[in-house]
Amino acid sequence: MDEPPEVELVLPCLDEVTGLRWLLPRVPPGIAVILADNGSTDGSVQVGRGHGARVVDVPQRGYGSACHAGLLAARADIVVVMDADGTLDPAQLDRVLDPLREGRLDLVVGARRPVRRGAQPWHLRLANRALAARLAARTGVRLTDLGPVRAARREPLLALDLQDRRSGYPAETVVKAADAGWRIGEVPVDYHLRRGRSKVTGTPRGVVQAVRDMTAALTRPVG
Repeated sequence: MDEPPEVELVLPCLDEVTGLRWLLPRVPPGIAVILADNGSTDGSVQVGRGHGARVVDVPQRGYGSACHAGLLAARADIVVVMDADGTLDPAQLDRVLDPLREGRLDLVVGARRPVRRGAQPWHLRLANRALAARLAARTGVRLTDLGPVRAARREPLLALDLQDRRSGYPAETVVKAADAGWRIGEVPVDYHLRRGRSKVTGTPRGVVQAVRDMTAALTRPVG
């Protein structure tokens, strides 16, 4: 078997062909890509393979299902999970990787900083503030964003035994990492206009469902 890469980028995906066409050519050399596909029918899989991504089929629908399937399939020491919709620039991955590589943090969260008006709608900003407050009350960890890019070492992540298979997966990651005594911090990352329509946060209704999932993860009993 080939030597595993140092870093693998997991892209949970459901019909993100437009974002992938922009994103994949911008992945830095040396970072391998896993496309965790949740049943795309728009050519996302073909675009992923065309850019050298390893495709993992994820029959069980849900953002957490795709994230976790990618984590299980990864072989690298460090895993980054990032949305595949083109809102985040993989050329900035060193921002989230450096605190891990240097041993300063155990879990790094990318805090979104909109680069254009409309990139982060009002309902998403409002949800972020509410979730950040609940996270701080639950764990003492103060973040401004439970954002769509996170980096950690693979084996410790697997040991957290994450269970959420919907939109609560990022919140559960932070909660369980905090309970395990991890050093958690955030770094700013540019946030661009989405390429294509969001299945979750593109509408107030979608945000409400995501907030429900994340709130459930934040209030789940310890153990």
